[in-house]
Amino acid sequence: MRLGVLDVGSNTVHLLVVDAHPGARPLPAYSHKAELRLAELLDGQGAIGEAGVDRLVGTVLDALRVAEDKGAEDVLPFATSAVREAANGESVLARVERETGVRLAVLSGEDESRLTFLAVRRWFGWSAGRLLVLDIGGGSLEIGGGMDEYPDAAVSLPLGAGRLTSGWLPGDPPTPEDIRSLRRHVRAEIARTVAEFARSGRPDLAVGSSKTFRQLARIAGAARSAEGLYVQRTLRRSALEEWVPRLAAMTVEQRAALPGVSAGRARQLLAGALVAEGAMDLFEIEELEICPWALREGVILRKLDVMATEPDHAQIVEPGEDPGTEVTMARWS
Repeated sequence: MRLGVLDVGSNTVHLLVVDAHPGARPLPAYSHKAELRLAELLDGQGAIGEAGVDRLVGTVLDALRVAEDKGAEDVLPFATSAVREAANGESVLARVERETGVRLAVLSGEDESRLTFLAVRRWFGWSAGRLLVLDIGGGSLEIGGGMDEYPDAAVSLPLGAGRLTSGWLPGDPPTPEDIRSLRRHVRAEIARTVAEFARSGRPDLAVGSSKTFRQLARIAGAARSAEGLYVQRTLRRSALEEWVPRLAAMTVEQRAALPGVSAGRARQLLAGALVAEGAMDLFEIEELEICPWALREGVILRKLDVMATEPDHAQIVEPGEDPGTEVTMARWS
C-alpha cells in the first residue's frame, strides 16, 4: 500500500510518501517539504502567532493535496516539540483539525526518541549491538540507548537547533560571549542525562539520525547524498571540534555556501554543532555513524507492525500503548 507520513516539525512540515507493506523495507516514493520554522515563530508568551497558524493550516492543506495526487491511501499525521510545547498548542491543533480535517497526533519527546530508535535499529539490525542514538531537531534533542527495538533509556531535551538559535544566538555572526553561554547551557543539560545511559554500559554503535548530523558529517568530508543511502557516513568528534570555531566565525550566508548546507538550515547550524559536540564529548563518543532513517520512518515501521497483527486497523500506536487505541489519520474516500 502507499502511505503518507505528515510530520509537523519545528523546522519543516514534511510529507513523505512511501510504498510499504508488513515485513518489507518502506520504499520512498515522493517527498514534499515546506519550511515554517515554527520553533522560531513563538511570541513572548510561547504561543504560535496567528500568522504562523495561518501558514501551518495552508501548508497542511497543500500536503494533503500532494498526498492525494500521489495516490496515498492513508496519511499518518503527527506533530512534535513546536506544537507540543506551544502555549496555545491545543487551540492550534483544534484549528488545524477544523480547517483541514486532520487531527495531528502530538508525540511526546520520549516517544520521538523511541520511534527514532526503532528506525535506527531496523536500519542497522541486531548485529549492531547496543545502540546510542542522538537526534537533533529544531526544537529538541532526543537520546535513546539500548539493546532491543525500543530503548532501555529515552530522553528528550529542549536543545533543538532552531530553539537555541532563536533564544541564544541573535548575532550574525554571534558574539563569543553568546556562544560561550550557549555552550555552558547545552553541556549542563546533557550532563544531567549521562548517568542514566552509563548504567547500561558503553554502546557498541553510536548513531546520529537527523538533518543536523547529516549536514555536519557532509561539511566534515562525508559522501554527498547523491551517492546513495547505503554509503557509510560518519562524523568524528575531532573533525567536529575543528569545525565549531570555524562555523562560529561565519555569517549565515557563508555557512549556506558550505557543501550540503541548505539556506534554510544555515542559521541553525552552529547551535546544532554545539549540541552535537557537547553530546559526543559528554558521552565519550569518538565517532558516530549517520543513519538515513529517523522519526518518520519509525512512525511508518510502527504502523506496519500494527497492520501485521491487526490489518483492519489504521492507526499510529505509540510504544507501550494498547494497539486498540485509536489515533485519527487523514483519509480520502
